[in-house]
Amino acid sequence: MSLLTNATIGTLVAQFFLAAAGTLSFAILFACPRRLLPYCALVGGAGWLVYELAVLLGADSTTASLLAVIPLTLLTRVLAILLKAPVTVFLLPGIFPLVPGAGIYYTAYYFIQSNNALALSNGISTFKIAVALATGIALVLGIPLPHRRR
Repeated sequence: MSLLTNATIGTLVAQFFLAAAGTLSFAILFACPRRLLPYCALVGGAGWLVYELAVLLGADSTTASLLAVIPLTLLTRVLAILLKAPVTVFLLPGIFPLVPGAGIYYTAYYFIQSNNALALSNGISTFKIAVALATGIALVLGIPLPHRRR
């Protein structure tokens, strides 16, 4: 049985465009230059698409986040070079679909409700995702660029 049925592909395409729209919203909020807005949206959509594909193939959320942030960060570096812009213009809005906001919310919610077991469980999984995102970004941004002759 194939994992990529027509319904699954349709869902993935819809997820891509929704993530791109959300990323575009954050890029506008962060006052990214107008000419770079479509590229910011592309980065966010691409990262979320890789995340969804990893989950579809059986990865947990931490692994899927790591697998998604690596090509996302590579894409931001390529776009930064091609478009002569800082990496952060693409990276900051681009990782927003991957940031575990719901996990942070529920960790705080369960903590306030004195449900320490659920707060700890959500907190640990949220922390693991945040570390995976930071590790993936650091791995890619740590790759040295070739020197150009002037």
